Amino acid sequence: MRLFVGLDVSLEKTAICVISEHGKIVREAQAASEPEVLMRWLGDLDGTIAAIGLEAGPLSQWLHRGLTQAGLDAVLMETRQVKG
Repeated sequence: MRLFVGLDVSLEKTAICVISEHGKIVREAQAASEPEVLMRWLGDLDGTIAAIGLEAGPLSQWLHRGLTQAGLDAVLMETRQVKG
């Protein structure tokens, strides 16, 4: 099953929402805002990660770089543009 992941980043924790290709919420959680922690969490999912949407913010470039270097398809999104 293809999965789509949304990350809402804050300084200490990142809120994670995983949605199936059918639009159903598969899992929601929080994890430390560290690339290694997020990669471990994402690695435990059952399914194939199709895309990761990452909220643009102070830690976003660092997290984005860590996730993409691990081979994950992560996209930075500006909140105001996504809302529109």
